[in-house]
Amino acid sequence: MSDPRRPVGEGRGGAASPVYHGGDLAQARAAHPDAPTPWLDLSTGINPVAWPLPPLDPDVWTRLPEAATVAALEEAARAAFGVHDTAGVVAVPGTQAAIQMLPRLVPGARVGILGFTYQEHAHVWRAAGRTVEVVDTLEALAARDVGVVVNPNNPDGRLLPPATLAALALDMSAHGRRLIVDEAFVDALADAASVAPRLPLGGAIVLRSFGKTRGLAGLRLGFVVAEESLADRLRAAFGPWAISGPAAAIGRAALADRPWLEATRARLLDDAARLDVLLEAAGLTILGGTPLFRLAEIDDAGSVADRLAAAGIHVRRFPDHPRRLRFGVPAEAGDRERLASALAR
Repeated sequence: MSDPRRPVGEGRGGAASPVYHGGDLAQARAAHPDAPTPWLDLSTGINPVAWPLPPLDPDVWTRLPEAATVAALEEAARAAFGVHDTAGVVAVPGTQAAIQMLPRLVPGARVGILGFTYQEHAHVWRAAGRTVEVVDTLEALAARDVGVVVNPNNPDGRLLPPATLAALALDMSAHGRRLIVDEAFVDALADAASVAPRLPLGGAIVLRSFGKTRGLAGLRLGFVVAEESLADRLRAAFGPWAISGPAAAIGRAALADRPWLEATRARLLDDAARLDVLLEAAGLTILGGTPLFRLAEIDDAGSVADRLAAAGIHVRRFPDHPRRLRFGVPAEAGDRERLASALAR
């Protein structure tokens, strides 16, 4: 029987990454074959209410996407993110793909990553032969050749002001260093939380996810904002047709749908507040989070996660922090009731 607490890829050939992630529902199903279905997957930070997909022209499936189509998508992202005309915006097949590509394009022997965060950042830079240190302060980060900040942070939701990140980027640039800001979850927050509108700025690189807030993670679409020279090298590295026709069409339409985004932000805040009440009533302590997920702590977190899995509810465990669990935000009252009932057993 497989162990849902085991890092993905451990003991199995051909895994994409040895880093443990949420969303590994197949492992949970295998470990708990008698759990009731359908499973409620709360292990990711993906909006459970997706942007409504429109009908697509058949050509997006049958023709290679043209350069003009991708350029229009990038301009839609520029407008949605408030990016200045002098900065480059590059569409990529998911921000994870960009995370893996950046070590090939950005020099620097010493890489600093701020705090316990999304572990793929450390993994890809180490795999590229760099020295990686997880640091606790911005001062320590600034002393590295490359600094990485996830903002808001995954999993605790730590949020640094854009002005602070802008000052850090300028300071690092003055010494020939680079700052990478991963804003995968920032779309769920107010526009003012993003540093992207300040670019180009001191060699800073900003990563923006498309699928998390819009609930379309399977589309594999993301964006990189950087100075034009790096943007051009990034496009060349990914080569032609990196973005599928359906992704370009859906992305362009969804990015322009401002009313949906504003309504979604308000709904997520309400749903996250309801989740806080539910978790605290069950004896968990809320450590932080974003409108898309909550990080909580309890002494017997492993037992709680096992009990939830037996009830067909999958949450995010942290092998290196065994008292912590991360809960995605349920969208339906029935899902919240199901979670509350399982926690109360």
